[in-house]
Amino acid sequence: MTISNSNGSSFYGARSARRATVKEFSKSEIANRIQNSNLVRLVDAYRSFGHKCASIDPLNMWHQSHDASLDPSTYGLDDPQAEYQLEGIVSMKGLSKATLAQIIKHLENVYCGHMAFEFMHITDDSLRRWFASQAETCIDTNFSKEEKYKFLELMARSETFDHYMMRECGHQKQFSLEGSESALVALQQVLEHSSKAGVLEVVMCLTHRCRMQIMMELLGVPKDSLFRKFQGLSEFPDEIPSHIIGDLVYNAQASVDLNLGGKHPLHVSVVPNPCHLELVNPVALGKVRAKQEDYLSLETDDYKVEDMVMSVQMHGDGGFTGQGVVTETFGLTNLPHFTTGGTVHIVLNNQVSVTTDSANGRSTTYSSDIGKMVEIPAIHVNGDHPEMAAIAARIAVNYRKTFGKDIIIDMITYRRHGHHEAEDPFCAQPLMYKEIKAHDSVIDLYTQHLVSEKAIDSVDVKNNIKASHDVHIASCYRNAPKYQVQPSHLLGKWRSMVIPLESTCKMDTGVDPSILRSIGIRAVTVAKDIVLNEKMQKLNIDTRMEQMKEGKKIGYASAEAMAIGSLLLEGHHARICGQDVARGVFIPRHAMINCQQTNTKYTPLNNLSSTQGKLELVDSPLGELAVMSYEYGMSLETPNRLNMWEAQLGDFFNSAQEVIDSFISGGEEKWLRQSGLVLVLPHGYEGAGPEHTSCRIERFLQLSSDRFNVTDPNVSNNVNWHVVNCSTPAQYFHVLRRQMKRNYRKPLIVVGPKRLTRILKAVSDLDDFAPGTSFQPVISDMEANRLSVRRVIFVSGKLYYELLEERAKKEMVDQVALIRVEEYSPFPKEDLEAEISKYPSASEFVWCQEETQNGGAWYFMESRLNQLLPSQHKLKYVGRSTCAAPANGIYVKHLTEQKQIYEEALTLSSAQHSLLPH
Repeated sequence: MTISNSNGSSFYGARSARRATVKEFSKSEIANRIQNSNLVRLVDAYRSFGHKCASIDPLNMWHQSHDASLDPSTYGLDDPQAEYQLEGIVSMKGLSKATLAQIIKHLENVYCGHMAFEFMHITDDSLRRWFASQAETCIDTNFSKEEKYKFLELMARSETFDHYMMRECGHQKQFSLEGSESALVALQQVLEHSSKAGVLEVVMCLTHRCRMQIMMELLGVPKDSLFRKFQGLSEFPDEIPSHIIGDLVYNAQASVDLNLGGKHPLHVSVVPNPCHLELVNPVALGKVRAKQEDYLSLETDDYKVEDMVMSVQMHGDGGFTGQGVVTETFGLTNLPHFTTGGTVHIVLNNQVSVTTDSANGRSTTYSSDIGKMVEIPAIHVNGDHPEMAAIAARIAVNYRKTFGKDIIIDMITYRRHGHHEAEDPFCAQPLMYKEIKAHDSVIDLYTQHLVSEKAIDSVDVKNNIKASHDVHIASCYRNAPKYQVQPSHLLGKWRSMVIPLESTCKMDTGVDPSILRSIGIRAVTVAKDIVLNEKMQKLNIDTRMEQMKEGKKIGYASAEAMAIGSLLLEGHHARICGQDVARGVFIPRHAMINCQQTNTKYTPLNNLSSTQGKLELVDSPLGELAVMSYEYGMSLETPNRLNMWEAQLGDFFNSAQEVIDSFISGGEEKWLRQSGLVLVLPHGYEGAGPEHTSCRIERFLQLSSDRFNVTDPNVSNNVNWHVVNCSTPAQYFHVLRRQMKRNYRKPLIVVGPKRLTRILKAVSDLDDFAPGTSFQPVISDMEANRLSVRRVIFVSGKLYYELLEERAKKEMVDQVALIRVEEYSPFPKEDLEAEISKYPSASEFVWCQEETQNGGAWYFMESRLNQLLPSQHKLKYVGRSTCAAPANGIYVKHLTEQKQIYEEALTLSSAQHSLLPH
């Protein structure tokens, strides 16, 4: 997975796309194509436009018309009995030549039947020819009686489940699969043929509408375990801590091993998801990428990690076209640090999204059309024909294996009931549901087909399957309350982790200074043949080299390099992802150095030791939602990797608010899945305007599960994530190391530095990183006169240094103390109590921030800090007034506001100060 350059340096983690070779046309094939060029044009027309005439709607409500380009007379082909050589033009099993009538009949059967193909938009001619050959030869696949019975049994079991649930749980949402059962056949065939092709693991995303049927009937998840949820019981063992809240049954997860005919069992993981279903797609791909890296040692020239682990994703047609995360995720598909070797997508296309018709739900002909942006082929299947679904699945598996690319199976079906079973669908789609009501079920139609071709004796076969399965389901439902749920969390690579009952904020994360000095020097040392940029060498490389040699005035870039480098030497891995992270926007890390003559990329931290872990630097596309979701997915699989996502500017995280709300903040409490993902969000009021200033600290604190009653000894300080604002490089170093040294994983939100990296006092000495040192949630004021101080100011980030400078100018060190709050959540109660007690003469306590009053940490800190103050005192606020936007876009006003903050913070008074106008 490493692309090496000629000089031996490497760009770790970049994975090249698979290059499959398809045989070129032979001389005789070329000659035949030239001789019969009009036939070539007709065949290409069927390949391009045959789908327009295909019978792919089971309800026959699509108005299809014959396309003029499919008329042979358009190409001067008027004699149906004229005979043609086929080589190089069209594939027909067992034939080397055929009449025009035979050719057209074959093309109609392949491209205009109950299955249709779209692949001619692919620019690579070899892929188009491969696909045409597959379509034209696989259409006549003959399934054995045993295979057909298996298809029938699978669908009949699903229908039985739906009918049982309607009887017993009709008051609950079940999202019946009736009308779409052939999608089960497609998925079963994808799994079986992937296993036979050597796939060891599948990571799967599911929709609500198919989830229960797939998990119970296809994956073999114990029905009792899922029925517990329908009965209102927990999906977790009894001993799980009370703060774990669980989720709805149709967001459930699973992890199973299946024997499907491959050399090894196939492990299938169903990823839990929120109700914005498509959001799980990039999360699943991140998990796949991480799992693939676990198999790197097994790679051979013919068997790559993408052959071992793959993603299969089920989608609803409305969400697939409507949710932008799908498009963003497609944008990652072929990128070297994100590719997973292709995904098989199955769209459960019931032709309506809740109550919105397809015509109002998308601007494209097919829901699969959005895949054309990255040249993904699509196979459209009439959902009344399960054998067509099976053929499509086999082609899809072959395509992914051959080319390592995505493919879409568009299962065009219907839902027999409304969006859920309590809904009357006739209100919104009366004509559609008139057709559905009169339409035989998929199972009945397939049963009739099998009886007619004597694959089964009678409809009694289906009835017997359903009767037997109904008894089984009823038994499982009755026994569900007694089912003993087995632990499925913290297994395998997570075995050394625990569910914490208290947050660990302080622990020794120091490292031997000699080791750190070596790392810091090596971090800015490059290979001899790398020609450096002169400006970068002078302002960054030489400065950092001097800092490390002297062990003084160490900045954020070197602190980060020492944190990551020391973790690499201890066997951990690291991945930093985001826009411009290799260079760094505000932390000038220059972790990947470009040779000015050859553009060779060199990563110094990957050259520390032959046994070290590896650092992957990922300059991502200009999008946040899919990328952050992908990184979260990777973190779910890699407790031994420091996963960091850095925003170009802290403000830009809001494009990814959905994954923060649905996965990162609550993933552990909902699903018992830990993540150590670090979000680095540059923040600071520097006059850069509303969109380049704030990482909106308030949002992360609002989402924190931190306790409100901080004085109650019975309430734990265990939180869902940590939120920090590090005012020194050493603090940043320690918090990154703490992230990997604890025996549990929690997301970490770093309110990252901007101007702070350029403040001369915001530096650390090498001793601050040594053994015995640790992250400090609160930093004391070592200069203030504790006995005479009248005002105690609590402050965070760069504002501390600005107030420090102003205090010195006003000579108020005996009157004002500046206490730095470095960790907002978990709320550092004990540390703050200790600080308050140091100032017996203090009569004023202030929270000072640059942010607006409705932003920043004020609302979070006010109620909590007030609980710690002496009863006669109340916390005062100094900062900007409320505003709809985070910051002022008029620079002179920004400067005025900053000066007012300094002035008000350092003016002693017993009265409440007025808020600053915006």
